[in-house]
Amino acid sequence: MINHPGVIIGFAVVVIVMLLLDLGVFNKKVHAVSSKEAAIWSVVWIGLSMVFSLVVWHTSGFEKFTQFQSAYWIEKALSVDNLFVFILVFGFFNVPKELHHKVLFWGIIGALLFRAIFIFAGVELINLTYLPEMLVFGQLVKINVVLLIFGLFLVYAGIKSGLAKEDDDGEKDFSKSPGARVIYKLFKVSKEFDGAKFFTVQNGVKLATPLLVVVAVIEFTDLLFAVDSIPAIFAIAPDDPFILYTSNIFAILGLRALYFLLANFIHMFSLLKYGLAIILSFIGLKMVIGPFYHISSPVSLSIVGGVLVLSVIASIIFAPKKTSAAD
Repeated sequence: MINHPGVIIGFAVVVIVMLLLDLGVFNKKVHAVSSKEAAIWSVVWIGLSMVFSLVVWHTSGFEKFTQFQSAYWIEKALSVDNLFVFILVFGFFNVPKELHHKVLFWGIIGALLFRAIFIFAGVELINLTYLPEMLVFGQLVKINVVLLIFGLFLVYAGIKSGLAKEDDDGEKDFSKSPGARVIYKLFKVSKEFDGAKFFTVQNGVKLATPLLVVVAVIEFTDLLFAVDSIPAIFAIAPDDPFILYTSNIFAILGLRALYFLLANFIHMFSLLKYGLAIILSFIGLKMVIGPFYHISSPVSLSIVGGVLVLSVIASIIFAPKKTSAAD
């Protein structure tokens, strides 16, 4: 486990400074994020993540470096699924493009908190659920109940995701999402947006705006996706919450820029879901067979990276043809 104080402090400083710069300087004025701006921020966040991974390598060795890289790219890949849902949520509530950044920013602030709770609590739970060493198939093994359950769940989730038929998510009523229902229960909600405000006053009555509802829906969506992504990264470094948390947060922090960069090109990744299904199943299988056979982090990183690259290339080569208006 990483306990180098310089690395821990450095991570905290980088995240806080970048968030302050993002909200207080570069996005002080509400505006629609251009593809150029999104590309620059994507490079910045990925660059910072890679630099931090090199710091991990320098202070803690190559094994920790590959653990960080594996967990980072797994979370990054699985987060792409979030982008599809974000597009649908913004479209359902008719959120103006210039407000997308603010919604995603506060969604990520929530993710910083919830991911910390999930990861650090998860590591403690894993440490408490090791069974006594036993003889299985002629081999002495130490099985962890939580990791075994997570592994079986991920194998199931991967197979289910790969076999799932395309459904019409565009018709989903996000106003009935648990996140939206919480806001509707706590506040009276206005029918119209009031700029970038979460609350407004109409006829002397304080009301929540639809923007607050959208933030709640995005937060709940992130919690749902964490059900897959958090168990997946536990397969990489179940005893090192710092590696898991830092890789997870760096991946999430770059998600906003990735959203604006890929929103107009999301159709080009039609086969990515099959790659993600394979990754989930592989990670689940790794957790199940872990007590009997250890798949090293460098091998895991190679497999995850290879599947991602191949699925993206296949999506581009076999992109669905656009139908003409006459069809």
